Amino acid sequence: MAKSAVQEFSLGESLLNAFDTNDKINQYLLENLPIDAWRAEPPEGKGRTVAAIVAHMHNVRVMWLKAAAKESKIPEQLDKSKVMPLQAAKALDESRAALSAVLKSAIASDGRIKGFKPDVAGFFGYLIAHDAHHRGQIAMLARQVGHPLPQKAMFGMWEWGTRGKA
Repeated sequence: MAKSAVQEFSLGESLLNAFDTNDKINQYLLENLPIDAWRAEPPEGKGRTVAAIVAHMHNVRVMWLKAAAKESKIPEQLDKSKVMPLQAAKALDESRAALSAVLKSAIASDGRIKGFKPDVAGFFGYLIAHDAHHRGQIAMLARQVGHPLPQKAMFGMWEWGTRGKA
């Protein structure tokens, strides 16, 4: 009787998949965000618009790429006052791809990210927490300005098992 081959678990590959899934959730949010929420002024005129939050998410990634991987192809920053949803979605995908290369390289070498402590696993956590924080802000802001995300999308952002690679 032949033994079935058991695929060995790879923490590095799993972390990269989690980062990709995180970005798929960002894309899902943008796809389901009512367009009227994009530039709606926040309550009392204080804080960022949804467009500015999404631009910030991408621009922070660009900041880390400039610090950790100056030699790589670094995407352009987004202008929070001009960015449109499709442009933002494309930019987030570009910054995800560039950061994925940095993360993959760190996993394959000494686990360090230039300018970030303690290590690549901490950087994964930081990047995902940053995006998740702002997804929550976007969902709340959309509701506050009268253009909430559909309930299906609110629950759909938690469906990592169906949005990511298995």
